[in-house]
Amino acid sequence: MKRTGRGFAALVLSALLAGTGLGVPASAAAVTGAGDGGAAPSRPSYGADLRADATGGRWTGRETVTFGNRSAEPLREVYIRLWGNGTDGCGIPGKPSPVRIDRVTGGTADAPSVGCTAVRIALPAPLPPGGRATVGFDVSITVPDRLHRFGRDGDHRYLGNALPVLAVRDAQGWHLDPHVDRGESYYTLASDFRVTLDHPTGLRVPATGTTTTRPGAPGRSVTTSTARQVRDFAWAAGPFRSGTATSPGGVTVRAYWTDGTPDAWVETARAEALRAIDDLGKRFGRYPYREVDVVLSDRFAPIGSMEFPGLVLVWADEWGGAVVHELAHQWWYGIVGNDEYASPWLDESFAVYSGDLLVGDDGAYCAEFVRWENDTQAVTNSSGYWDAYGPGWSRFVYTNGACVLHDLEKVLGSRAMAAMLREYVRDHWYGVSTTAAFQRAAQAATTTDLTSFWREHRVRTATS
Repeated sequence: MKRTGRGFAALVLSALLAGTGLGVPASAAAVTGAGDGGAAPSRPSYGADLRADATGGRWTGRETVTFGNRSAEPLREVYIRLWGNGTDGCGIPGKPSPVRIDRVTGGTADAPSVGCTAVRIALPAPLPPGGRATVGFDVSITVPDRLHRFGRDGDHRYLGNALPVLAVRDAQGWHLDPHVDRGESYYTLASDFRVTLDHPTGLRVPATGTTTTRPGAPGRSVTTSTARQVRDFAWAAGPFRSGTATSPGGVTVRAYWTDGTPDAWVETARAEALRAIDDLGKRFGRYPYREVDVVLSDRFAPIGSMEFPGLVLVWADEWGGAVVHELAHQWWYGIVGNDEYASPWLDESFAVYSGDLLVGDDGAYCAEFVRWENDTQAVTNSSGYWDAYGPGWSRFVYTNGACVLHDLEKVLGSRAMAAMLREYVRDHWYGVSTTAAFQRAAQAATTTDLTSFWREHRVRTATS
């Protein structure tokens, strides 16, 4: 796992395979989310007030979601995704789904569907184009008893993809994709969150957004997190050790780690995080949020690492490479959004390539690592395809996808590639991109016809 000629992609791939698989101003159009193609519900705003039990293992409270309709057609319904139920589905007698909602207001809820990861809420009247509406519901979140991005490890609880969020409707209709065990299914629009977490004082609570903590009832504290233009909200709770530093570029990096994580590994990860958040910002556009939380554990090997907006769960080791990859996701999936189920390469491949850039790796490892097993495999296959493929899928998305970008850099030239990526990020800042959109951006940066390049590198769209 050392940073040798095998490249950053190989380093990240090795880490993943050990587990289960896992300063550019935005234009005014991009800031308002125009890059999402008129998807709905538009510009959601979430508010949640949740209270933890004595261990941080169960959270209950109320959530509201306000949203608009920027599409050309009336909006008659919305869907709430309960991604925390992905692994457990609808539960079994005596052990219900980990995430449940009830007492819905602002609409009429159907029974959960798609393995209890989706709830349709019929609006009381069609929401016309340009209108806004609000739905609300009680929410109950019980952290599963397993080491997972939504799970626990000893006294530490991790709540990734636990908070209910809106599904997306675009030109293809509602995206109600199933949960996958390899990769992610998530497709969300940039949203605003204000989440209040009432918890025992002995628990530290890293979370998405800018956080403040104040005293609550006796023995309890209240952590309030505010985040603008992010795609999800995640938090953790436990007796973490912590430390805060500010990068030279002015980003607050809060680190949280478990007692068992070696101090030297913690310091390596913290140093890498401080370096990466500024370096990535110089390459792709300044990190737009005030802080980022890095949650470290040496016990994440079975699950790898995981990115969330403003918060990353990182498998700590002596090299610290995973933190760079997860922070790169703040741009690739976070700032430049994508449908992670349909096009996982648009975030994973780009994050690996970004890590390569940070360590000065030119992709020489590609000659050794890139290979395909059959004609149906392509960089651009969906998470559903790779979930059915089984273990080893990450080699094709992470390594082969990063090598597409390395080879494209050779065609365009390093300076042109860097300029193209900055422009591409700016054009899709807080919006949603697609493979076709990236192909257009790349083609605009060169007079060379890239048609054969895409074909040879298995970068396919519905029309290619």
